[in-house]
Amino acid sequence: MRRIFDNKLLEHYIIKHNIEDIFDKDILKHAQLHFYEKDKCILEPDSSLEYYYLLVDGKIKIFYPFENGKSMFLKFYKEFNTIGDLELLKNIPVLCNIDTIEDTYLIAIPADILRKKYLNNLKFLHHLIDSLSDKLYATINNSSYNFVYPLINRLSSYLLEYITDKDYIILNSSFIEIAQFLGTTYRHLNRTFKELELESIIKCEDKKIYILDEDRLRELSKNLYVKSL
Repeated sequence: MRRIFDNKLLEHYIIKHNIEDIFDKDILKHAQLHFYEKDKCILEPDSSLEYYYLLVDGKIKIFYPFENGKSMFLKFYKEFNTIGDLELLKNIPVLCNIDTIEDTYLIAIPADILRKKYLNNLKFLHHLIDSLSDKLYATINNSSYNFVYPLINRLSSYLLEYITDKDYIILNSSFIEIAQFLGTTYRHLNRTFKELELESIIKCEDKKIYILDEDRLRELSKNLYVKSL
């Protein structure tokens, strides 16, 4: 981790993400800007939460570790999101592994200061409620769909989240990341992309996916909502 002493860049992120809607100026004077390179660890399980983090640029992944040494992938997060809501509110050790998968900037606010001075602030409490609610909903929603529906339905729903007025979409994540997100393997995901191609629903050119039959893709999605990466 490298602390960035650039007040203009810090102010840029505060304005860009409307962070003054979450924190008053007396708290933001304690804010720091931290930079993590790609593939670095931000938090480890059972460590103390030193900072409450706001992800303002970059991308991270979150895994929950088990006692047998295995871990379960939970989520990818891109800007804007927060890290440490539950640990801050419950004053418990960090629960998950959080690693960067891109160069990442985080606004860091000392957790002790928030616990001592700010947990009774209604603006911040509303933020915590919204943040935890969104994360709970997304986790339950995506996990349920991954368990119940075949991959072709989940992938179709995932692709629909990227559709614009163009006849193609560009995937921002690698196939390995998408496979983890959809609860499958890279090989199974690749076979399913080929299946959609064989049915002339899409055409793949690396990360550019041409939509040949949007109606059929929507039919396959079964009106699922898989929150994209």
